[in-house]
Amino acid sequence: MKSSKKIIPAFLGISAFAITAAGQQKDARPNIIFILADDMGYGDLSCYGNKIIQTPNIDKLAAEGIRFTQAYAGSAVSSPSRCALLTGKHTGHTTVRDNFAKKGGLPGLKNGNPIRRMHLLPQDTTLATILSAVGYKTCLVNKWHLDGFNPGAGPLDRGFDEFYGWLVSYETSNTPYYYPETRFYNRELKVIPENENNGRGIHGSDLSVRESIDFIERNKSNPFFLYLAFDVPHEPYFINSVEPYASLPLSDTAKLYASLITHTDKAIGRLIDYLEKNNLRENTLIIFTSDNGGAVQAPLDELNCNAGLRGRKAMLYEGGIKVPFIVNFPGKIKPNQTKDNLIYFPDVMPTLADLSGAKLPQHVDGISFKPLLKGKKQNSNDRILCWEFPGQQVAVRKGKWKVVSVKKNADLELYDMEKDPFEKNNLASQHPEIVDELKQEIQKSRVKSPYYE
Repeated sequence: MKSSKKIIPAFLGISAFAITAAGQQKDARPNIIFILADDMGYGDLSCYGNKIIQTPNIDKLAAEGIRFTQAYAGSAVSSPSRCALLTGKHTGHTTVRDNFAKKGGLPGLKNGNPIRRMHLLPQDTTLATILSAVGYKTCLVNKWHLDGFNPGAGPLDRGFDEFYGWLVSYETSNTPYYYPETRFYNRELKVIPENENNGRGIHGSDLSVRESIDFIERNKSNPFFLYLAFDVPHEPYFINSVEPYASLPLSDTAKLYASLITHTDKAIGRLIDYLEKNNLRENTLIIFTSDNGGAVQAPLDELNCNAGLRGRKAMLYEGGIKVPFIVNFPGKIKPNQTKDNLIYFPDVMPTLADLSGAKLPQHVDGISFKPLLKGKKQNSNDRILCWEFPGQQVAVRKGKWKVVSVKKNADLELYDMEKDPFEKNNLASQHPEIVDELKQEIQKSRVKSPYYE
């Protein structure tokens, strides 16, 4: 076995929120596990209507909790969506607004082509920062994707106590995909013996759950926040076995795609079993969602990944930003609920702050949906939800109305999402006053970014 590889020097990331939590009642605060899929479409789960892909453990979380049917990611691609999730801001205000940046961040290569990526800044207050401030032990497992090409902008530099996974800024930390040969354990890049020399002995989802359980085992006497960010089902689709789909009349891509999701569902089941066996389940809030919709490489039509919604990953139509969103908290949340309230990623920080007693930073765009978890009514559907890819695409949702443009300088399209959830009938010419109103909201809801414009 090879020896452990280089250790990255520590970088400054001290937060103004780093205060003690003396006097807080530990047993009154829930443990929090936030599980994020990568490029999972709105229709990829059985509990969201998929007729082929088997997801019994995630389905059980939905059956014993709340399944949201109008939940949205922070963006239609990975980095800005995760930035919105962790900072409570929409992409008109976030530091990271696209996977690539025209002006900001640092230069690097993607598939041999020169690009720039922006990274999360030290002044960006994250979920981990505010939860650590009230006594939570915090950990990110697997995918960060907010470091750009800056090795000083990793999870440990932005509020997390522990990190096990890969970084964009160190490409060798996730090669080959899904069966990594090396992996960061905090700041140390270590060899994974099972996968050394292309051994493909342990899948990334299994490795991530093993690391998650290890973190919880060492910190179960404290309230903890585990951000478990799987790679599944992001391409390229690698998995050793395509059971239980091997004999089905599906394309090879569809078999691999479905197998990745079902395999990860089983891994999630093992994590839940651990919580139950260690008497942690009843005080652990679990949220499951995806960072954006299904990608163009996915078997979108064959498996109905995006449930017939228009568009896909990288587009601000529904297929790019509408995602499954499940909240489960045994004994605290009434089971078997379906809610059509509008929620999106900027709401996660205010909600978890509300549940944990953490203090929010001065500016967030989201609102707490804790009342919905408590079975109360919340009239939040007339607020403004915003998305943008700087200079390219914009979208705003207010109540039943959504305006969207997926091309630079194109006219805004208008859709009645109650009557037309598949965005087939553009009503912009019939309701120019609504288009003008929401166009003004776009202009009011964004701040110019020095990194993208």
